[in-house]
Amino acid sequence: MDDQAAVLAANREFYRAFAAADLAGMDAVWANAASVTCVHPGWDALSGRGQVMESWRAILLGPAPPPIRCDGETAYVHGDTAYVICHEVIERNRLVAINLFARLGGAWKMVHHQASPMAAPQAPRGPAAPQRLH
Repeated sequence: MDDQAAVLAANREFYRAFAAADLAGMDAVWANAASVTCVHPGWDALSGRGQVMESWRAILLGPAPPPIRCDGETAYVHGDTAYVICHEVIERNRLVAINLFARLGGAWKMVHHQASPMAAPQAPRGPAAPQRLH
């Protein structure tokens, strides 16, 4: 599997865990050996694995975890770091998200997630061709 495909697979696992409210799966996606950060829509920035994972516990184990799906994902790989830009679809709302990954121990692990509401709804993006930037 090439790097772009591996990063997209890691991104899909993040959204699978999110949609399934799978806390163990969410925990497995995030890096243990690197600093991690997260900005949920409407929240202040969270820093450190403890804060980030506590936020996911609150979201996934809360009374009504939001139904979510990801579309239009595109991966950009820069050596041992990569990011994915995609749309999160939650009911009738569409957010733009950036998920940053680092290759750690041969696996792509999430080190940052940020999602923001979009000013105006747009037509869904189809998957773009993965890109490798040098």
